[in-house]
Amino acid sequence: MQAGAVSGLDLGFGGISGGRHQGETRPSCVRVKNLYPQGTKIHNVRQLTILAAEELNAIGRDIGLDPLDPGLLGASVVLRGIPDFTHVPPSSRLQGPSGVTLVVDMENRPCVLPGREIEAAEPGHGAAFKPAAKDRRGVTAWVERPGKLAMGDVMRLFVPDQRGWAP
Repeated sequence: MQAGAVSGLDLGFGGISGGRHQGETRPSCVRVKNLYPQGTKIHNVRQLTILAAEELNAIGRDIGLDPLDPGLLGASVVLRGIPDFTHVPPSSRLQGPSGVTLVVDMENRPCVLPGREIEAAEPGHGAAFKPAAKDRRGVTAWVERPGKLAMGDVMRLFVPDQRGWAP
């Protein structure tokens, strides 16, 4: 699950080449168990995990690890400057200077896997991760337009024009 820091990413339609969540399709998981039997081949909208530095720092403070290594959470991209980033609406786009465009799928709900990674690296801190990460875990995303993304690039956020759902 761990991710290492790199100075840039060359993103294709399948995400990060050789990455844990690389590919245009994936087997369905527990997050869509109400739709498909586990392991059903579906479109991969979980190619990337994008976190906000501000939310990451808040999680780290709450669990006693300041700073918290984003690699322990399997982060693909860490950005800063978007308040309450975890709740950016689905289908929002992040576009980099090269034209690379990432589509937000949904909030990446906290799970126990990063807690296990944190516990292995920093004993005594992993169990606190899941509650501390509630509403701060970032989003999952997929590549709509391939391109390069480099550390320090300024990305633009495009939020879809739609009213809130009112069933």
